[in-house]
Amino acid sequence: MKVCALTAALFLLVPGLAFGADIDGTWTGTIQGPDGGQGFPISYTFKAEGTTLTGSMPGMPGPDGSPAKPVPIKDGKIDGNKISFTVVFDMGGQEMKMEYKGVLSGDSLKISFDAMGTPMEFTLKKAK
Repeated sequence: MKVCALTAALFLLVPGLAFGADIDGTWTGTIQGPDGGQGFPISYTFKAEGTTLTGSMPGMPGPDGSPAKPVPIKDGKIDGNKISFTVVFDMGGQEMKMEYKGVLSGDSLKISFDAMGTPMEFTLKKAK
């Protein structure tokens, strides 16, 4: 009976470990604007710790031209090949919260989010 329980626990643990190894690192892509015009590059750095996802994305340069500071992701979760996280931006003293969901498939990560009422999707590729 103990062997069965241990075997079951290992089968539940191993996919999480394998997923963590796949998501760790830098992911890059391009987000198309809602008007279909030229997109802009985006990147994220992710790190899996069990079912918790941490990381960051580049922020915007300061109004005085100061360099961009990384924006940490918050509330990051991993559930099999699905991830979710939140990014909070400071927009001139006003907080803007964006909630992201993603699905990992090999070296592609399809992300969806809502940008002020407009649903958007983009695909990231793992940087080598």
